[in-house]
Amino acid sequence: MHRLTTRRRSLHYHTHLLSDSAKDQNHLISLRLRPIKPETCVSLIKQCGTIKTLKSVHASMIRSHLHLNLFFFTNLVSQYASLGSVSHAYTLFSASQSSDAFLWNVMIRGLAENGRHDHSILLYRQMQEMGIKPDNFTFPFVLKACGHLRDIEYGEKIHRDVVEFGYESNIFVGNCLITMYGRCGRFDISRQVFDGMPEWNVVSWSSMIGTYAQNSCYEEGLLLFFQMLDERIRPNRVTILNVIPCVCRESEADEIFRIVVNNELNFDQSVQNAAMRMYSKCGRIDIARRFFDGILDKDLVSWSSMIEAYVQADLPIEALELFKQMNLKEFQPDFVTLLSVVRACLNLASLRQARIIHGFVTRSFFKHEIALETAIIDLYVKCGSLEYAREIFDRMQERNLVSWSTMISGYGVHGHGIEALDLFDDMKKGSTKPDHITFVSILSACSHAGLIAEGWRCFNSMIRDFEVRPRSEHYACMVDLLGRAGQMKEAREFIESMPIKPDAGVWGALLGACRIHLNVELAELAAKSLFELDAENPGRYVLLSNIYTSLGRREEADQIRALMKRKGVKKIAGHTIIEVKNKVYKFVVGDRWNPQTDAIYAELERLMERIREEGYMPDTNFVLHDVEEETKEKMLYVHSEKLAIVFGLLNSVPESVIRIKKNLRVCGDCHTATKFISKVTGREIIVRDAHRFHHFKGGACSCGDYW
Repeated sequence: MHRLTTRRRSLHYHTHLLSDSAKDQNHLISLRLRPIKPETCVSLIKQCGTIKTLKSVHASMIRSHLHLNLFFFTNLVSQYASLGSVSHAYTLFSASQSSDAFLWNVMIRGLAENGRHDHSILLYRQMQEMGIKPDNFTFPFVLKACGHLRDIEYGEKIHRDVVEFGYESNIFVGNCLITMYGRCGRFDISRQVFDGMPEWNVVSWSSMIGTYAQNSCYEEGLLLFFQMLDERIRPNRVTILNVIPCVCRESEADEIFRIVVNNELNFDQSVQNAAMRMYSKCGRIDIARRFFDGILDKDLVSWSSMIEAYVQADLPIEALELFKQMNLKEFQPDFVTLLSVVRACLNLASLRQARIIHGFVTRSFFKHEIALETAIIDLYVKCGSLEYAREIFDRMQERNLVSWSTMISGYGVHGHGIEALDLFDDMKKGSTKPDHITFVSILSACSHAGLIAEGWRCFNSMIRDFEVRPRSEHYACMVDLLGRAGQMKEAREFIESMPIKPDAGVWGALLGACRIHLNVELAELAAKSLFELDAENPGRYVLLSNIYTSLGRREEADQIRALMKRKGVKKIAGHTIIEVKNKVYKFVVGDRWNPQTDAIYAELERLMERIREEGYMPDTNFVLHDVEEETKEKMLYVHSEKLAIVFGLLNSVPESVIRIKKNLRVCGDCHTATKFISKVTGREIIVRDAHRFHHFKGGACSCGDYW
């Protein structure tokens, strides 16, 4: 057998590797073991499940001089790496100074499988520099590393090496090339590799299907899956897990699950978890829940998948209830679970729930995870608490672009444009450069606060100072900024001068400005484009109809409503939610389902009388029905915003803040009424609508009636 080096030199490296452990334990137990026999050496190495036991075997190998045997030595290096001790494996490998390709492959694989992808590629380079010829076992590991690093340039270099050394027909190398190109977003080259392979196995099909799924080519992925079945290739669990993300319709989900059952994969827990996500994505949250309830031994992925399914289905209360049950079962939430729960709280805008989830994060190992911290900042922003959001932001050990953009956006939606600009300046003074997302945040903040000059300055600096080319959303922000400020002519000229074709966002911003300033001519111009670009969005029709109604042009308003009916476009039903005493309540216009309905309506009547005495006058233009004026006023009184506020007044302690959330833009009459309610009751009322926050206090709103 090949000798690695002299016995004395080898013994020095190996005893040095083991010395720290020996000092801690006085003497390694392994040094007292009998010498290992050659015929049992590999078996003993592979049986080691911990570093401690492996070190004991290693020490015995030194006593028996079996570490000088290349085959035994290579297995030792491999086992250190497989147990996660890459440093021990690499120390041994480096000491060997061997040119054996198999040993190099083992080390390259160990680095790649322990997430040391850049080191794996570096070792491959060293291998070439030493003239060691790579083989079909080398390339899969290096390609895996390139894929994880999204290093397409070096991946292509490896591909050329594959061809040069004659392994382009090797099925295992081909499969890894498919995956590598897919991870780098080049699914077209993945397909070229797939089509050029002389033969395919189930891994080949699964890799190509997974590549399509990763790159959102869902139809292509499904088509290839069924083509695989036509070739009589039996899918395995990986194939199923790869094709499930391609499913978008319930009929497809049913067909996939039939195949799962036929191939006896329906008891595989990973497949069950994926099936939950598949059906929830198709809108069948009920079927997803049946899968969840049917899993006897639920793991963390099962709980997380079902929680995320509820979040995706916009059922935040159900998601939080399931999270509560998960904690009762003593499951420790991971990073993914906590992010899903944060998103559930975002939908509820519940400050109490935000505090609870923040507590979980603080007690977990993820309190300094930048993505999670940023999500908590966004959560507090959406719950109306800029103070808590800024406190977390200031305590962050590290910030990225998303963190800065989130906090800047938070100031913007709360109407604090100056503070947003100050934070934007702080970011620019540091090493973080703004990107297109940051500029959307700051331009939106300028728009909400009416900071026209500052908005222009930021917009003009995009290309000049940061080489960020404006996108459609930036142009939409500028149209919104000009339109809100009443500069309708300038907004139209700005649209006409755009170097790109205006999209629905740009025309929508103009239509929204037309609602504020009742400019029917530009509203009709914007609506014409929107009915072509965004024909399914009911908000466009409702805005134009409201403009006509406000101007007394009832006939045109009715025509728009009739157009909606003909096109099958339905108006989104408005609702308002409020959290009181740890429970969430939902109100719709004229709601009478609440147990306190009689008390709510009685208090509402008294409250409306009080604010009338203070000068409130109902704006009946916000009633779209052709009825008597007195009836219109009564219809305004029972809007969901007013009902939720009264419910909050009845069920909270004096001087506490009332927080409500409206799923649409807050009604103009409700906005006026809430200002008066805050004055006569002495209560602060925070309203979050679909666009921004309104802080009502002492008869005024933080938006300055500019929204």
